[in-house]
This record gives sequence, structure tokens and C-alpha cells, in this order.
Amino acid sequence: MKLPRSIMTYCPYCKTHTEHDVEKVKKRNRSELRWGQRRFRRATRGYGGFPRPKPEGREKPTKRVALKYVCKKCKKAHQKPGKRAKKFELIEKEK
Repeated sequence: MKLPRSIMTYCPYCKTHTEHDVEKVKKRNRSELRWGQRRFRRATRGYGGFPRPKPEGREKPTKRVALKYVCKKCKKAHQKPGKRAKKFELIEKEK
């Protein structure tokens, strides 16, 4: 899927359609203080095996791509629900 780096879309802060810069959201490290991560660390600690089996052959053929839209007018960012794509590429808009 190819998408231009800047598009006209609705800005919920300006409450109008404005030009937005499009960025792909980068994955960050999970916080070690979150409850799920603390439970996971407690379960995997010590000499015991992994707490649950790894699911085999259940991976989806496409991944969701999270996009961040930054308004050029007010400089605020918002996200929309991710789109599914095997390949994702941001391209320069042709004039």
C-alpha cells in the first residue's frame, strides 16, 4: 500500500479539513511497570519453562499499520484505526 506523506484530512482540533503530515508509528519497548508485564516476568522467572505454549501457524497474513497524522496548521497529532497491509510505503506526492 502506497500513501502520500501529506494528505488533506479532518483535524479534530481545528474541526476542519487541513493538510496533515503522515508518519508510521514506531513500536516502543513495553513498560516494565505495567501489570501484564509484571505478571509475565513473575511467570517466566526461575528454572521453570515458558508459562504458555507458543501458538503455531496462527499468524495473520497482514499486519495492521498504525499511522500518525500531524496537522500542519495547529501541529497537533491524532491517530485513526490502523489499516491492514502486507507492504506499506510513504511516497512523495506528485505535482
